[in-house]
Amino acid sequence: MTVTRTFEDLKAGLAPTPRMPLVFLGHGSPMNAIQDTAYSRAWSELGKTLPRPKAILVVSAHWMTRGTTLVDVSAMPRTIHDFHGFPEPLFQQNYPAPGAPDLAREVVSLLASHHAEEDDQWGLDHGAWTVLKFLYPKADVPVFQVSIDMGRGLDYQLEIGKTLSALRDRGVLVLGSGNVVHNLRAVEWGPGARPHDFALEFDALFADRLTDRDFAALADRQRLGSLLQQAHPSVDHYLPALTMAGAADDGDDLTFMTDAIDLGSISMRSFVFHAR
Repeated sequence: MTVTRTFEDLKAGLAPTPRMPLVFLGHGSPMNAIQDTAYSRAWSELGKTLPRPKAILVVSAHWMTRGTTLVDVSAMPRTIHDFHGFPEPLFQQNYPAPGAPDLAREVVSLLASHHAEEDDQWGLDHGAWTVLKFLYPKADVPVFQVSIDMGRGLDYQLEIGKTLSALRDRGVLVLGSGNVVHNLRAVEWGPGARPHDFALEFDALFADRLTDRDFAALADRQRLGSLLQQAHPSVDHYLPALTMAGAADDGDDLTFMTDAIDLGSISMRSFVFHAR
């Protein structure tokens, strides 16, 4: 017999905890996973300050769906090397963290109004494991991913975040991974690349609106206009930042970190919402 559980059942199984922070990391190049960079060092330092969660829910720019929100319910998520043209040591990286199938299925129920469905094929893409290896290097915290629905408007991800925010009080760290500015067409290769004006402008606009808690402005395509198109020819790397914004509330303080523009058109800005 199939037993249907509700979010109330989940709350009974996950005892209340101090409210977990929300983390968004600008992950940039996969090479950050194997190189000693200012970004990888910052992620390691952040990991030392974060509380140990009961589980981690990751919203990554690299799991895109359309018309549904998928939730990975696999018991042992595979490490996905979803890139090409990089050195072999990057393809040898593995992040063998366990999944959280029971919790993931509860999240499917929690997101039922957002057309959520179970998936056991995905795993951990490089938006997830390249940063998790620095936050929790022992890979001993259960982790699972939730996809982003590219068929919806920007404000949809704010709604997803608001729904997921309930998990923060049950020991779940909600982690977004993408980039505040991500335009690969405008990348400037080589050391000392100067940031494009549009990258600086959009990055500053995002930081200002996030600080002011004007999340609606960050999800308003009309108000963002052509600047959004310059910063994000595709919004896949932007949406996880909106998810984290949607999960924040008035009781959170905001901290920025790694607020540099890399390769001319990739914002590495990261931020943390943490309860006062």
